[in-house]
Amino acid sequence: MTTIASNLQAVRAAMAAAAVAAGRDPHGIGLLAVSKTFTAEAIRAAYHAGQTRFAESYVQEALHKIEALRDLPIEWHYIGPLQSNKTRPVVEHFAWVHSVDRLKIAERLSVQRPARLPPLQVCLQVNISGEDSKSGASADETGALAEAVAELPNLRLRGLMAIPAPSEEIAVQRAAFARVRELFDQLNRQGLGLDTLSMGMSHDFAAAIAEGATIVRIGTAIFGTRHYGDKV
Repeated sequence: MTTIASNLQAVRAAMAAAAVAAGRDPHGIGLLAVSKTFTAEAIRAAYHAGQTRFAESYVQEALHKIEALRDLPIEWHYIGPLQSNKTRPVVEHFAWVHSVDRLKIAERLSVQRPARLPPLQVCLQVNISGEDSKSGASADETGALAEAVAELPNLRLRGLMAIPAPSEEIAVQRAAFARVRELFDQLNRQGLGLDTLSMGMSHDFAAAIAEGATIVRIGTAIFGTRHYGDKV
């Protein structure tokens, strides 16, 4: 078994254990393999180990990998900050965008989504910890943004995504994820019918699962340590 395959097996086992500990069905939590900075060959290895959903954050890097792997029926998710001049290639090549944080971007995604493709699945990114260095709408802004995005054609609003400030303390991790879940519940009380909480990464996915995550985004625990170069 390759290292990537064995890492995937270990991550899935840990996810299942976290779900059971939280009294949840492990089948209700999806694994999104964050492949940014890793090679197409690494993604291919993960695919052959049973992983079909992959996430990228850098548009040009992602396009090269999507082209190299077009023989595989991969579901591509975009999770990075999205600039207005990069929306067209994203809507043409990705099934999901997790990082919508303002209406202007959502409107461009809606207008540019090719008619031959199904609606683009989107999550709103919430800056739940209020960090200046992080993208995302504030919790106070999210309700109005969600209402507006839900009305756009060619998009389907699925839920929320968050990257809380890092902490080694489980209680702190859970408190941040709980705030995201509370916002998610509030939006559903407004009738938005959301079904996705994209939260939790390699260092905190157990806390995210305990607080209701439906998608966890795991990179280093699957592929190893990242080496960042110049990204576009």
